[in-house]
Amino acid sequence: MPMPATQSSSEIEYNGPMKILVIEDDREAADYLQKAFSEAGHTAHVAGDGETGFALADSGDYDVMVVDRMLPRRDGLSVIAGLRSRGKTTPVLILSALGEVDDRVTGLRAGGDDYLTKPYAFSELLARVEVLNRRASAREAETVYRVGDLELDRLSHSVRRAAREITLQPREFRLLEYLMRHAGQVVTRTMLLENVWDYHFDPQTNVIDVHVSRLRGKIEKGFDKPILHTVRGAGYMLKSG
Repeated sequence: MPMPATQSSSEIEYNGPMKILVIEDDREAADYLQKAFSEAGHTAHVAGDGETGFALADSGDYDVMVVDRMLPRRDGLSVIAGLRSRGKTTPVLILSALGEVDDRVTGLRAGGDDYLTKPYAFSELLARVEVLNRRASAREAETVYRVGDLELDRLSHSVRRAAREITLQPREFRLLEYLMRHAGQVVTRTMLLENVWDYHFDPQTNVIDVHVSRLRGKIEKGFDKPILHTVRGAGYMLKSG
């Protein structure tokens, strides 16, 4: 695989420590990135194939992932799509020798947040990783979520729609917060079980259906437009209009 363009580590600006997962099957390129990230003040873990990378990303807590598109055992786009389906929102920078517009669009639609074509300068890769980390940190720091006329305030633990206050139970609030954080996206039952109920198995109950039905009744009763939609065979989506 093409190696990154050389770049002096003295030119790299330190921007605070990050924990980075590099999924790259070219050992020389992976070692280069691990060393360069370390010199920039960050910690980088390396996986040499897609299956190993997926397992590390699924179980670990990383600030950013750098994922090669062409990987053995499981390709990079499949890794990213699989993580997104499990509710993992860790920012991903895709690396690839495929640089056509269609290739980049495919990568971004699979769940990538940025796309960098090989060969590259490490200074540019590092800058892109830092931007992804800052954006993710800003999202985590958000205290108010809005979808249409529905508003959730994490600090005051309040919910309003069209200025009308809505009272939710703690689990309903957590459910709505998760749905609002993923507004416009399909949220699966597995994602809700793992991220709202902290279950990593299917309890074989209708607990999700019951809570979604109660939540829907509270945020839609008395309003003209539905906002919590069931996506048949897939899950749920919160969106206005």
